[in-house]
Order: sequence, then structure tokens, then C-alpha cells
Amino acid sequence: MRFLSRSRFYPAFLLFCYSLNDAQAPAPPQAPSAPAAPAPGGPQTQDHSNNGKTKPIPSFLIIGTVFNEKALSFPGVQVRIRRVGERKFAWETYTNGRGEFAVRVPPGMDYQVVVHAKKYKDQTKDVDSKVDVQQRLSIQLEPIAPPNTGAKS
Repeated sequence: MRFLSRSRFYPAFLLFCYSLNDAQAPAPPQAPSAPAAPAPGGPQTQDHSNNGKTKPIPSFLIIGTVFNEKALSFPGVQVRIRRVGERKFAWETYTNGRGEFAVRVPPGMDYQVVVHAKKYKDQTKDVDSKVDVQQRLSIQLEPIAPPNTGAKS
């Protein structure tokens, strides 16, 4: 392969860059236009791009922190939430690196929060979303006791 020497390549490169700058000259600034007047008869409504099929964001927040038996934050723990009286879980998340989780749910119902981690007992907490806009939970997991077989370790 034969490469161009620096002395031949450099002037051609500068010419190329100079021609690009001329071709992309900025447009002159324009005066700002006046905003459209709102329609009479009330506040403006936003036009949604998907024909009004947007779901409103649930307004009740369940937040919490999960701790292990030594009161240290516990990352990677499964947190599942369901409505009281239902068997199927509707929401699921995992705790972050600081053992925290947050889930938004529709307000006005009672919920059950179930926390699960391997080698620990499942913890269940009830949440009433009719009272406030959020509820903070602090959950400490207990290890499953190994069966007492009488063997020494």
C-alpha cells in the first residue's frame, strides 16, 4: 500500500475542511414569532401523539429499604406487590445497591408487599393507599434457621 506523504496530504486536507465550512454557513437569525393565542373557552389541552391512549402515572408511591439480619442494607432482593385478596402479583422489582426500592401503584386500594431472598424467610407488609400519597417501609429479613440434626460443624 502506498501512503501519501504529509507534505502532499496536508494541503488537500485543509482545502477539504475549508470547503465544508463554506457549505455549512449558518443561517441568519430570524425574529421570534408570536405564540398562538389560546382557544377561547378554557385552558389549552395537550395533543397526545398516540390518540389519547396514554395511561396516567399512578399517584401512590410505595418506597422502602430492605435490611439483612445484621441491619445492613440488602441489595438484589425481590420485591413483589399485589392487591389484597388477589393471588397474582401485579408489580415486581428488585432492591438497588443500597437496598432501596420504589414502586408506583394506583391509589385507593390495599396492597400486600412480599419481600423474598434466598436463605431468608419471606416478609409480608400491608399497605393502605387510601390515606397518603406514599408509604415508606423498613423491612428486616430473618435467615431461615438450618434444621437441628444434632451434627456438629
